[in-house]
Amino acid sequence: MSTPDLNLLTTLDVLLAEGSVARAAQRLRLSPSAMSRALARLRETTGDPLLVRAGRGLVPTPRALELRERVSQLVQDAQAVLRPVELLDLQQLERTFTLRTSDGFVENFGPRLLARIGAEAPGVQLRFVQKPDKDSTPLREGSVDLDTGVVGAATSPELHTRALFRDRFIGVVRMGHALSQGEITPARYAAGRHVLVSRRGHDLGPVAEALAALGLKRQIVAIVGGLSAALSLARATDLVATVPERHSGNLGGAMFSFPLPFSTPEITVALLWHPRMNADPAHRWLRECVRDVCTEPLGTPSA
Repeated sequence: MSTPDLNLLTTLDVLLAEGSVARAAQRLRLSPSAMSRALARLRETTGDPLLVRAGRGLVPTPRALELRERVSQLVQDAQAVLRPVELLDLQQLERTFTLRTSDGFVENFGPRLLARIGAEAPGVQLRFVQKPDKDSTPLREGSVDLDTGVVGAATSPELHTRALFRDRFIGVVRMGHALSQGEITPARYAAGRHVLVSRRGHDLGPVAEALAALGLKRQIVAIVGGLSAALSLARATDLVATVPERHSGNLGGAMFSFPLPFSTPEITVALLWHPRMNADPAHRWLRECVRDVCTEPLGTPSA
């Protein structure tokens, strides 16, 4: 069976609405002969005469009357699909967005982001999920709308990325810890007992490399998968946590933070999303919200 010409739907819609070949031709800017040929094709396709002569005019057949409302709705739906998206009404928007990010990101940027979302689009819900790895499959499949992280060799080249901010590693200990007083040297830092934040459980990163260049190595006594766990352990013990500064800005007065006494490269935290969401107005608005929140100086109150 051959595939029907869907362009005929528009022609049929106008013919049934006008009930006249001449008026339908004028409305579609076709010649009367071209419209007559289109009607003949429609009759052949539907297996029904659709419009029959009655005096000087044409009247619809029962089949045409049956199709009229359905065809009109189909044409309207098709036009809506192909029409550019209208201005987004944030106050009426009801949608759940899933963000895959670290617990440190949620703790430090989540409150301001939620305040922004709640003020502009009260019907929007944010769902934060943990980021166990850099696999881009959830973005590709649509189970995750936005991802945050450091773009690296493992990042899929098909993803769109946008830098949010640059960050650096700092050391964090409880108040009263030995490192909270006096000069912190590389040797003093390395001599402490450390908690490592690592999804893979390996001390293979810029801090370990910088220490190795100085002939030093940390004593790792605990390995955790997230910043919150590392900071909790550092707060309750004598362990030293090494964490990104902007991901741990809400330390409060219970913790003492210090710049690392050696040079490590800064990291660029980026926003990642799949290309199929790039033109979606609501998704684009959410990306702007995340960007604005993340580019605010540390300590900036939410709106």
